[in-house]
Amino acid sequence: MRNERERKSGPVVQVQSVDRALEILDILARRGAAGVTEIAAELDVHKSTAFRLVGALENRQLVEQVSERGKYRLGFGIVRLAGATTAALDLPRESQPVCRDLAVDFDATVNVAVLDSGQATNIAQEYGDSAVAARNWIGQRTPLHATSSGKILLAWAGEDDLAAGLDVLERFTPDTITSRSRLLTELDEVRDRGWASTSEELEIGLNAVAAPIRGADGEVVAAVSVSGPVYRLTVAAYPDIAEKLRVGALEISARIGYYGD
Repeated sequence: MRNERERKSGPVVQVQSVDRALEILDILARRGAAGVTEIAAELDVHKSTAFRLVGALENRQLVEQVSERGKYRLGFGIVRLAGATTAALDLPRESQPVCRDLAVDFDATVNVAVLDSGQATNIAQEYGDSAVAARNWIGQRTPLHATSSGKILLAWAGEDDLAAGLDVLERFTPDTITSRSRLLTELDEVRDRGWASTSEELEIGLNAVAAPIRGADGEVVAAVSVSGPVYRLTVAAYPDIAEKLRVGALEISARIGYYGD
């Protein structure tokens, strides 16, 4: 009977522990720093319970001990989590001026795209002077395997996202890659050189090059791409275009909290 009660109460106890842990974060946010005794008093729990909860938060770097003995404050883990959220919210705004400069430099269309339910969704766009009649891609979802941005997102995707991206390799033009093995080989090359490209793989007459944008934790969170007609965006020019694009991508990354090379 006792085991049955413990089994049923297990999830309740776990939820209560999570709730109390969140309360501790609120306490530290309000006070700036607090000791285990103070935390236990606010939570109305035994000191050992407060100590256990604080220890779990400390293991996740959500709280840290300050120099004053026994006091705790919010840790760097909170900054990391907040930075990830801020980066996602700020990405369109922070990428816009960089995209504008790139569009002027390339005199072409520049987009920023993120991974969205197995496709790439464009969240920012700027036009060059020669792209007056260019399509508005903002909000448009495009296939991962047939776009330069999509290849970037696939190249650094987790296992589940990669598997989903390889499930349906629809053909859009004669040059669309529809072979899983060929696409995987190209994704390896993308990671090695740090940029991706498509040559008339989504639309006849349209070429594109893309580079990865990284968040504060160094993970690839988006891709910035330049696209244009084949007679202006030639395959021979891809390496030079990619180098300028990578510089732009690094600038965007820095604007959302990434400080790597």
